[in-house]
Amino acid sequence: MKTRRKFIKQSGLAGLGVLSTGMITPHIANAGYAGDELPAVLGGKKAFTRTWQKWPIWDAERDEKQVLEVLRSGVWSRAKVVPEFEKKWAETVGSKHCLAVVNGTNALVIALKQYDIGGGDEVIIPPYTFIATAQAVLATGAIPVFADIDPDTYQIDPAKIEAKITPRTKAILPVHICGLPADMESIMKIARRHNLKVIEDACQAWLAEIDHKQVGTWGDAGVYSFQNSKNIPIGEGGAIVSEDGEFMDRCYSYHNFGSAYGSVQGSGFVAPGLKLRLTEYQAAIGLAQLKRFDEQTTLRNKNAAYLKAKLDKIPGIKTYRLYPKVTRLALHLFPFRFDSKMFAGMTKPQFLKALSAEGVNCSGGYTPLNKMPFLENTFRSKNFQLMYPPERLDIVKYNKENDCPVCDRICEEAIWFQQSMLLNTKEDMDAIVNAIRKIHKYAAKIKTALV
Repeated sequence: MKTRRKFIKQSGLAGLGVLSTGMITPHIANAGYAGDELPAVLGGKKAFTRTWQKWPIWDAERDEKQVLEVLRSGVWSRAKVVPEFEKKWAETVGSKHCLAVVNGTNALVIALKQYDIGGGDEVIIPPYTFIATAQAVLATGAIPVFADIDPDTYQIDPAKIEAKITPRTKAILPVHICGLPADMESIMKIARRHNLKVIEDACQAWLAEIDHKQVGTWGDAGVYSFQNSKNIPIGEGGAIVSEDGEFMDRCYSYHNFGSAYGSVQGSGFVAPGLKLRLTEYQAAIGLAQLKRFDEQTTLRNKNAAYLKAKLDKIPGIKTYRLYPKVTRLALHLFPFRFDSKMFAGMTKPQFLKALSAEGVNCSGGYTPLNKMPFLENTFRSKNFQLMYPPERLDIVKYNKENDCPVCDRICEEAIWFQQSMLLNTKEDMDAIVNAIRKIHKYAAKIKTALV
C-alpha cells in the first residue's frame, strides 16, 4: 500500500492547458473521455486519457515578484513577510492571532506544550490520521489515547470519546481528516464538561466550515500544515491560531528559543524553547498561494459534490457523510468506501489496479495508526521508562485498551482521490465515474484476470 505522500508525489502529473490560476481549461477537458466500454485492465480504452492537474501550481507571472524581492534582499530569516503572512492567514480563517512555524507537526507540538501537556498526561486522538498527530503527542512526553471513528464521516466519533477520559486526560485532539469537518459542537460540549483543552488538527482542512465558522477556530487552538502536497503548499510550513493572546505569546516564545515576548516577560531567554521559525521566502510563497486559494476551494467543493452524487449511485461505492451543520469542505482527499461483495469479491488491490489502468490516480489510504510499531518503541525509550511506571507502558494492555475496530474496517475499505484531481473539470469527474462503472460491470472478469 502506498503511503499518502508517495501517492501524491506519483500522481502529480504534468497538466495541460492552464488558466492564469494554473487550473485545467474547460475546452481541453473533454478530450480523452471514453464511453461505457470494456475496462482498460481487460484491454479496453482508458476512461481518462488526459492529464490530472499538476501540483503544486506555480504561476511565474503572478507569483514570483515578492519571492524574488525577498531572495534578492538577503533578508531571509523572519522579518516583515512572515508577519504579513500570519496576519493574512488569521484574517482568512477568522482568528485573532496566528503564528507561522516550520511545519504542521511542530505546530502541534508547540500548541500541546504551551497548554502544559507533557509526561504523565493523556491526549485523546483518532486512529485514522497521519502519523504526525500521534508523534506530536509523544514528543511532549504524553501518551496518545485512541478513540474510534465514525465509519461514514471518517472523523473521531464523539460517542467514543467520553469513555476514554481518565484523570490523566488533558486534551482532545480532533483531526479534520481528508478536509472533512469533525463534529466540533459535540466535541466542545464534552471538553467543557470535563475541563479539557481542545486543539484542532486542521492540517488537512483549510477553509472548511461548520455553520460558516471555520474549523481550527472552534477549539482552544487550531493547527494547519502547508506541506507540499497540501491544498495551500509552501513546501514545508505550519501555523497555529487561537483567540488566547497569552497562549500565543507562549507559542511565539517557544518557537524562538524561549525568548521573552509579550506576556512572557523577562530579559533575554526566559523559558524552554526551540528554533522553529518560518523563513521570509516561505512566507512569500504562502502569500502567492493565498491569492487563488478561495477560488480553488470553491472548485473542489463543486466538483466533489458532483462526483459524490454520481458515485453514490454505483452499487458497492459509498462516499463520505457530512455532519448536519457543515457548510464548506476543504477536500484535501476525496474518500470513499469499496464493498468487495458488490464487485464480485474483487479485492481492494485488484480494484485499485483496475482503476489505475483507467488513468484514474488513486490510493488505498491509511493503515491503523494505533497498531504501528513506533508506539511500542517509544514506550521502550529511556525517557518514557523514566516518566512512567511499567504498567502504563504495557504495550499488550495498551493495544487492547486502544483497539479501534471501526478504523480497522475503514482502512480495509477506504480509497482516496487526491485534492488536485478536483481542480480538473466536470467532464473529468464523469471519467472517474465511468471508470468505476466499467469496473463494476466487469468485476467478475477483472477478478479472474488479476488473480
